[in-house]
Amino acid sequence: MDQGSGEYFVRIGVGSPPRSQYMVIDSGSDIVWVQCKPCNQCYKQSDPVFDPADSASYGGVPCSSSVCDRIENSRCHAGRCRYEVMYGDGSYTKGTLALETLTFGPTVVQDVAIGCGHMNQGMFVGAAGLLGLGGGSMSLVGQLGGQTGGAFSYCLVSRGTNSSGSLVFGREAMPVGAAWVPLLRNPQAPTFYYIGLSGLGIGGIRVPISEDIFQLTELGYGGVVMDTGTAVTRFPTIAYNTFRDAFIEQTANLPRVSGVSIFDTCYNLSSFVTVRIPTVSFYLSAGPILTLPANNFLIPVDSVGTFCFAFASSGSGLSIIGNIQQEGIQISFDGANGYVGFGPNVC
Repeated sequence: MDQGSGEYFVRIGVGSPPRSQYMVIDSGSDIVWVQCKPCNQCYKQSDPVFDPADSASYGGVPCSSSVCDRIENSRCHAGRCRYEVMYGDGSYTKGTLALETLTFGPTVVQDVAIGCGHMNQGMFVGAAGLLGLGGGSMSLVGQLGGQTGGAFSYCLVSRGTNSSGSLVFGREAMPVGAAWVPLLRNPQAPTFYYIGLSGLGIGGIRVPISEDIFQLTELGYGGVVMDTGTAVTRFPTIAYNTFRDAFIEQTANLPRVSGVSIFDTCYNLSSFVTVRIPTVSFYLSAGPILTLPANNFLIPVDSVGTFCFAFASSGSGLSIIGNIQQEGIQISFDGANGYVGFGPNVC
């Protein structure tokens, strides 16, 4: 769904009878939430705002419940558990915690702890809320637990196409023939799915960046996170600058234009029918090399032929592999066994 927020949406049913809602797929956070009536402060969404009063299965969570204890920043108001979540980009949601029935196609899941957001603000344009798929106990994956073995697989369809991607839960979703690498865990940030990255390549040549830049330290700093809720991949400044400069060096024949938004490396390709550009590769620590399709790293930013190198510096030691770089590749998380797989399918 193209709402311009850089997010990927999935359509699910909330409540009984199920009300269809678009939800942002976010592997970098844990709480599942929807905007709810009465809305003290809500952004515009494409579906009618969910009204708990119309759902036979909605039940508020009392403060004494163990579910309330599992929420960071939970509070008590009139005997009901309250939650609030702040996201990295300044977006937030605040409201009441509830148990509710969610419907995924033909599958009905009862008693999912969700946030009923009465005060919400941010970059969720069009979506009713957010489907947290992170590694914590309150994410949908965490709540499904034994039913799915912490396993899910997705394929994010390329932007600008009318087809749809997929999101599948359960061990049956784990593909044969994927390139599997170990999932790293950070006790300081159990939500995040970390992977080992040893380096970056441009045009098949490894860029001279120290592997240490991508290491997750024992104290929980640094590391590389896979996140569907972030659009643009970010690397620490020193790594990004070296990586970008190597790309510029190999695209010296293309006309440069000034930067756009967070992108500092852009080109005017309006006069080209086809264009040759160097490949971009991620060297994964366990051995596989993930080479990205061109439209996963050189993306159009307007309708007149301006394309930009779709990476940015993180301004911190953390690297984030965002959804633009994940497009079109089947990505599978096997939480129980601690692996993430790339491929073999595409979408």
